[in-house]
Formats: sequence, C-alpha cells, structure tokens
Amino acid sequence: MASSGQKVVLITGCSSGIGLRIAVLLAKDEKKRYHVIATMRDLKKKDKLVEAAGDAYGKTLMLLPLDVCSDESVKQCINSVQDRHIDILINNAGVGLLGPVESISMEEMKRVFETNFFGVVRMIKEVMPDMKKRRAGHIVVMSSVMGLQGVVFNDVYTASKFAMEGFCESMAVQLLKFNVHLSMIEPGPVHTEFETKMMEDVAKMEYPGADADTVRYFKDVYLPSSKDIFEAMGQTPEDIAKCTKKVIESRSPRFRNLTNSLYTPIVAMKYADETGGLSVNTFYNLLFNFGPLMHITMSILKCLTCSCLRRRTISPN
Repeated sequence: MASSGQKVVLITGCSSGIGLRIAVLLAKDEKKRYHVIATMRDLKKKDKLVEAAGDAYGKTLMLLPLDVCSDESVKQCINSVQDRHIDILINNAGVGLLGPVESISMEEMKRVFETNFFGVVRMIKEVMPDMKKRRAGHIVVMSSVMGLQGVVFNDVYTASKFAMEGFCESMAVQLLKFNVHLSMIEPGPVHTEFETKMMEDVAKMEYPGADADTVRYFKDVYLPSSKDIFEAMGQTPEDIAKCTKKVIESRSPRFRNLTNSLYTPIVAMKYADETGGLSVNTFYNLLFNFGPLMHITMSILKCLTCSCLRRRTISPN
C-alpha cells in the first residue's frame, strides 16, 4: 500500500529488460516518492526482478500478474489496486518480430499488434477514466524510434509502433484538457537479453515463402549492418530507465522523448522531405550500396561514443 505522498506507478512487462530496470530505479528512489506496482504475465519469472529490487521488494515495490492481451486480466489487475488509483502508468510490455514479411504468418503479425498496440490501448482505456475524474495523471508509453522511421525487415514491428504513435498523438490532445499528460519514450537499439537472443535465432532460421535473394539480403546484408548499429549506438535498459524517470519527474513532460540523440538527424531527415524519397533512398543506399562504408562509419562512431557522450543521450532535454 502506498504511503501518504507517494505516487502509485504501475508498469507493464517487468520480468526483464527495460521494464525491470524502470521498476527497480523508481522503487529505490532515495526520497521514496514512488510506490511501484510491477506487473508481468507470469509471476514465475519474478526472480530477476525480486533480486534486483533487494530491500525495496515488499516495501516500495509489489508484484501483480497482468496479461495486457486479456481484457479480464487488465480489469482484474487495476481493480486490485487500492481505489483503482494510479498516478503514473508506464506501458512497457512489448514483443518483437523480424524477418522477410513473406515468411511471417498472419497469426504472428496479429500477435505483435495484440501486445504492442491493443495491449497499450487496453491499459489506457482502463486507467484513463479515473485519471480524468481526478484531473491528474501521467501515461507513459514505451515506443521506439521505429515508430517514427520505418526500418527494413522490421515491417510488422514498425507498423505496430507507428499505430501506437498515431493513437497516442491523438489521445494526448484530449487528455491535456483533463490535466493528464501522455509521453512517448522512443529508444533506438537497446542491449537486452531478448534482443540478443532474437538476433541469434533469426540468423539460423529458414524462411519458407521468401525468395532466395530476399533471404540473402536479410541474412548477409541487413543482419551484419544491424549488429554494427547495435554495437555503435546501442543503449542499456538502465539508460532508458533513467530517461523515463526524468520524463515522469519533469514539471512539463514532453510528448516525444528520443532517448538517443544520435538518432535525431535520422528522424529529422524524414520530415525534411515531404515526398519521403530522401529517407527511403538514403536507407537504400546505406544498406545496399554503401555497406562497407557504413561498417567503417559505425566502427568509428563506436570509438567516438565515449561514456561522456552516452550519458548525454539519456536525457530527454
């Protein structure tokens, strides 16, 4: 139960990665300003979170089961919170999907949207009425730079993030009238166990339905380039947690918050040309015509991004 003056923060997808780090960071706040409700679909996976939380577990951090893909689970979770009072909702739960679209079943695509888009919508629908009544609250959505700029072979994942960005951009206007803030956190590549395992798995997979050239471009061109980008520009879950904490503690939280300033020029390029040709042709050339040059550039960038520069990238300001 939250103490007087504490803000109640509910976070989805806390079994690992970014969600786990946000939950622990807020629960260990020196001023004890937060009562954290960390949720996950399967509480059997709680061990990493409990270990990381240490003494905060059972004091400023509690656990609840939650499946964002289930209407019943979402309602039951929110109903179990005292007075259904949630000051800050952090939508973090998400799944990835990578590979040639010809080899991805419609069921797999629907699964991504069910979690990444409709899961967020369910959570917002459930907490929004109470926030609007109180004329107070903050909804945070873990988006991605892929919600702003499409990335080849991430077609379905990118589409789910674009849908979420559009939904939230529309909702933000209405919510502001009720003094409820909505903020998007937009990381680039993040080093997590999930991402590492996914990259390893897709390199070994077969892709029935996709032609040989497409599979070769994916495995021999895209995956090595993606690895270079992760090594040069990747952040840690801790970086994203620190950025999220700054956003929720801001007096005037911004709607969009890129966590990595190295991506700002990439996003700006898209809006510099209304035809879309600049960004499409640039990414085409980087991937298919200037692959070796891109590898060298990423290697140089990796050397240049010292710890002091990386610290600068975690601030939304």
